[in-house]
Amino acid sequence: MPILSTTDLDVSRLCLGGNVFGWTADEDQSFAVLDAYTAAGGNFLDTADVYSAWADGNSGGESETIIGRWLAGRGDRDQVVVATKVGMLAGFGNQKRDTVLTAAERSLKRLGVDHIDLYYNHLDDPNTPLEETLAAYDQLVRDGKVRYLAASNFSAERLALALEVQEREGFAKFVALQPEYNLVSRDEFEGDLQDTVAKHGLATVPYWSLAKGFLTGKYRPGVEVESARAGAASKYLDEHGLQVLEVLDELAETHATTVAAVALAWLAQQPTVAAPLASARTLEQLSDLLPVLTLELTQAEVDRLRAI
Repeated sequence: MPILSTTDLDVSRLCLGGNVFGWTADEDQSFAVLDAYTAAGGNFLDTADVYSAWADGNSGGESETIIGRWLAGRGDRDQVVVATKVGMLAGFGNQKRDTVLTAAERSLKRLGVDHIDLYYNHLDDPNTPLEETLAAYDQLVRDGKVRYLAASNFSAERLALALEVQEREGFAKFVALQPEYNLVSRDEFEGDLQDTVAKHGLATVPYWSLAKGFLTGKYRPGVEVESARAGAASKYLDEHGLQVLEVLDELAETHATTVAAVALAWLAQQPTVAAPLASARTLEQLSDLLPVLTLELTQAEVDRLRAI
């Protein structure tokens, strides 16, 4: 399993997203997915305080609460790397000192743990001085409530500036970045952002690794998919997306595996990427993802997909 940047976090090649827990997956379904994922060798869980505030009757923290109950029942907390985030939940939608410190305490309580392994600044806040924000994160590390820090949804310029502030002030540094990145959405990461990550030795944990479900292969011309993300995923059904699916289909057949696993394997073999992030609300969906834990594409196959 890859080591996350300069940390001692030994993470699995697939990071399991918790955004569906408490939304499209109830607690029993979530527990079943978590059990199957860890039984297969997975150990890297991703959630956020805002998950799943968008569902009817929810206010945020539902995913963390479900994961916390699962961890309590499993009694094996140290075998799992838990990542969560702050900065997008209503009432906590900024990166001010008090917001960061209070949100962390609430996440710790919901998760039922004494420390968070990887704590993300979920969304850059240009209205709060970086010195204030990063001092708060540093305090959490010094207090033992957070082991390592990471960033999400940062531009290359702002990420470089944040790392500069952390270096200058002697603060704990970001060790990872979580950007949008997948086979059909590459422009935002490849280039300056990827270069900044590489220059500073950060790890990348991409979200929307399967393009909101499009890269599972279930979205095809004339096929109607019942999913909360169907509208967003269907936008990739253009000439480029269909070319990607054509090659993914061929490689999945070659490796006797799933389209999703090939798409994730391509991502896992990109520079700086430690573990693609993907979610599953059912055991059937999870089974499509799990082969990436061991699947290795040849360099020629990686290059062929990149060239599309």
